[in-house]
Amino acid sequence: MPLDIPNIVPENNLRLPDAITITHGPRRLLARFVLEGDKAARRMGIHLRVRHDFDELLALNRYEAARGNWYPIVDMFNPEQVALTPENAFWISGENAAGEIVVTWGARIFDWTGTDLAEQACAMFYGEDRGQPCLVTAEAAKRISGVVVCGVASWVHPDYRRQHLSRLIPRIGKAYACGRWPIDWSFCYVTRKHVQQGLAASYGQQNVSYSVSYPGTPWLDIVLAYSTAAEVYEDMTSFLAEISEPSPIQRTAGAGLSTTSLEHMVTNISSDGVFQGSNSLS
Repeated sequence: MPLDIPNIVPENNLRLPDAITITHGPRRLLARFVLEGDKAARRMGIHLRVRHDFDELLALNRYEAARGNWYPIVDMFNPEQVALTPENAFWISGENAAGEIVVTWGARIFDWTGTDLAEQACAMFYGEDRGQPCLVTAEAAKRISGVVVCGVASWVHPDYRRQHLSRLIPRIGKAYACGRWPIDWSFCYVTRKHVQQGLAASYGQQNVSYSVSYPGTPWLDIVLAYSTAAEVYEDMTSFLAEISEPSPIQRTAGAGLSTTSLEHMVTNISSDGVFQGSNSLS
């Protein structure tokens, strides 16, 4: 369905804090989360930018996929297959000191007012519903309606894995989305195996529902991981304690992003974890 919700489109490739004008959601929480999240990334030597040059993301994906570091992006976030615009999608790049992109996260925004994920799962996944096989048994899919954000194209370069970026960047992306659009739900797809390993919770999703299947593709028995907007905000509030810049006393004690609380349930953040819009399920 077309997204016909006015929102402020930033200039392409701006620094994260410069790219957001918060017009929806709890402004104080979202503003603080974006700023603290950006600072947390910079403490790891990564500079975050908000982008809508989707061809550049596709080129990066193909480059890294050819080297075995990523999997091809599926149609739902491929600008050659679907109409991605700055009004209905964005992606976040994380660059190191050399200007190399080492982490990405993207999002599609859908207006499913009057419909739901159960009805739209085929069109969402393939870019267009042409009667492709799609089986939805996840009960929650019938409740995910209104304005929704779907996480896609989540990737961390092999040299930067196990630094908790898979916990940090998706939450920053959701905060950005909630500030620009009147989000009702957040969701992504996760393999059953990785739900059991805790990756749905690692990405900040509070609930899971079984399952969604696309026969004839590698994506069978996919779990729906989802949160209401209220749950997204509750998760951000809790996560702020982990990403806020430590005080001098805490720094002396060695606190910060290396706390053990950031380690829980992160058993694997390689490219075979969570769907998020790429063929890697990550």
